[in-house]
Amino acid sequence: MGVVINRPTDITYETLFEKIKVDLQDSVVAQKHVLYGGPVQPERGFVLHLPAGEWDSTITIAENTALTTSKDILESVALGVGPEKMLLTLGYAGWNPGQLEQEILQNSWLSVQPKDVETLHKILYDTANDDKLSATLALLGVDPAMLSDVAGHA
Repeated sequence: MGVVINRPTDITYETLFEKIKVDLQDSVVAQKHVLYGGPVQPERGFVLHLPAGEWDSTITIAENTALTTSKDILESVALGVGPEKMLLTLGYAGWNPGQLEQEILQNSWLSVQPKDVETLHKILYDTANDDKLSATLALLGVDPAMLSDVAGHA
């Protein structure tokens, strides 16, 4: 499974927190937009965050980065004691067993290894949604302005 990290929805944190009956007081956080995490279970929330912390239903997925699906993390955010950095998504992307590996072998995905965890965190949490793809491509040395959506023949 995976979550999309750069597609904001029209739903603000404020709206989502109201729906789940959690009182969010931080006006800056309240105006952030929930991300579209993927087409599977779009009613289910996923919080990608750091540090990993001790919330229910948390899985550490990388150095000090975790994914949490339980409401207690949102209650912590509302109290001002949530994770330092986070992305809140609705839904996720999923694959059948072996499907993702096959897609990677077919070069359907670009796989990027950041030079360090700080670079990864900067792209995930500090880069504007519209700039995340370009920042990731830059790790490969690719300038998106040089890409074309038209195929040609030589």
